Amino acid sequence: MIDEKKIEQAVKLLLEGIGENIWRAGLLETPKRIAQMYQEIYGGMEEDAAEHLSKTFAAENNEMVLEKDITFYSMCEHHLLPFFGAAHIAYIPNDKVVGLSKLARTVDVYARRAQIQEQMTGQIAEAIMTHLKPKGVMVVLEAEHMCMTMRGIKKPGSKTTTYKCLGEFLERRDLVQHVFSLIRS
Repeated sequence: MIDEKKIEQAVKLLLEGIGENIWRAGLLETPKRIAQMYQEIYGGMEEDAAEHLSKTFAAENNEMVLEKDITFYSMCEHHLLPFFGAAHIAYIPNDKVVGLSKLARTVDVYARRAQIQEQMTGQIAEAIMTHLKPKGVMVVLEAEHMCMTMRGIKKPGSKTTTYKCLGEFLERRDLVQHVFSLIRS
């Protein structure tokens, strides 16, 4: 559970720590605004992907489903700076499918946490495998990390790609290549 009062106190200390006057007109409401923003940004900590992946529909077509270019925003747990990009989810149904919006909601469950991209990729894949029980799943995340672009090495536009394969995607490299070609098309 997010404690808005603690966040407000922490933001005041942070502002004082960088030499700001917390009583300055432009900063008076900043601690409260940040606490409210954190409710949204870190709201995935209180969610369970099972909630979104539990409603399924019968499907005779057992070909691959690909939902691509699912926009996400997350926060790097190392610097508490944003990383953002696109998630691509491919799965081979096992006689049932989930509503397409539920895949995007599943991405949000894990993105809305202090997180690293590598872990998030695996969490999404494992959740889909556990709750949908498909024949296979592949999750690809492509993201730009503000900790790489606005500080440190300062390389704007650089992107990190991670992927996780489970089930048939582990056994058949042709499926993996097919997914990558569909993502790029």
